[in-house]
Amino acid sequence: MSDCKLNDEQGRLAALNRYEVLDTAPEKPFDKITGLVQNVMNVPIAAVSLVDVQRQWFKSIQGLEVTETPRNVAFCHHTIQQREPMVVPDASLDPRFSDNPLVTGEPYIRAYTGVPLETPDGYNLGSLCAIDYEPRQFDAQQITILTSFAKLVVDELELRQVASTDGLTGALTRRGFMEAADQEIARSRRYGRPLALALFDLDHFKSVNDTYGHPAGDRVLRTISSCANASLRASDSFGRLGGEEFALLMPETDPEAALDCVERLRRAIGETEIALDGGHIRVTASFGVCPLSDRYADAESWLAAADEALYGAKTSGRNRTTFAHGPQVAIPAS
Repeated sequence: MSDCKLNDEQGRLAALNRYEVLDTAPEKPFDKITGLVQNVMNVPIAAVSLVDVQRQWFKSIQGLEVTETPRNVAFCHHTIQQREPMVVPDASLDPRFSDNPLVTGEPYIRAYTGVPLETPDGYNLGSLCAIDYEPRQFDAQQITILTSFAKLVVDELELRQVASTDGLTGALTRRGFMEAADQEIARSRRYGRPLALALFDLDHFKSVNDTYGHPAGDRVLRTISSCANASLRASDSFGRLGGEEFALLMPETDPEAALDCVERLRRAIGETEIALDGGHIRVTASFGVCPLSDRYADAESWLAAADEALYGAKTSGRNRTTFAHGPQVAIPAS
């Protein structure tokens, strides 16, 4: 029987993107696993490799100072095409790899073994691999150990995904949103594409909780989150940073288009009736918008600029949009 998911590249890439892990910072749980692989299997190199469209990107790597390689030279590109571990005792004698620049040149790979990182729904995201500079045989016990560690990597990815989602609204948590922002900043700067960020805060939300109670406040947050999700494109990211403060990440969006998107959402929020016990209420929101530019070194400084713009919107009357460092000071409520 054919394994259709091994040949479903679009499905595999969708599964990889669902974890929102590409281009994120190093994390101790993954580094701990590669460190254990390096020590237990006595290899100079161990890596958690994720295979993207045209590259192999390392979530964790021990023994090499690289973050990615082209996919067409990646051993792990071959590993993800099968269910079983891939074992290469001597790459210089293997016709698949003997002319590979990673074999004929630095780092002069000889022995390789990789275990596919298989998701619960059956897609191979990449591999956990062990690499040596000398030809060698990996025995059955070592491969069993590596397979167990690969399952731990997938478990960490699953836990990481759960931790990045807000339980009340389904939006990204602050951690999840900041990781998405880091990824989009890297892509924007790599390809020179526009990127915009917006923060918004529900106006006078404390009075909702004080008047109707916290369960009603939670219903308002869920309703506004649904309203935001309905207005966003598939490429946009939506996060809850805390309390009643939310954030939008808008790739491929110049300042004018960001304003259009935010203003549509601001008006939609103001027009939404929220059913509470005994009647309906409406709420409004204030927005701060900040296009990405070279003045922001990282996601935190970018977020701070958008937050300053949001503060300007609140202090100038609420239910309006303010730009950071732009000619447009405020767009009042219509």
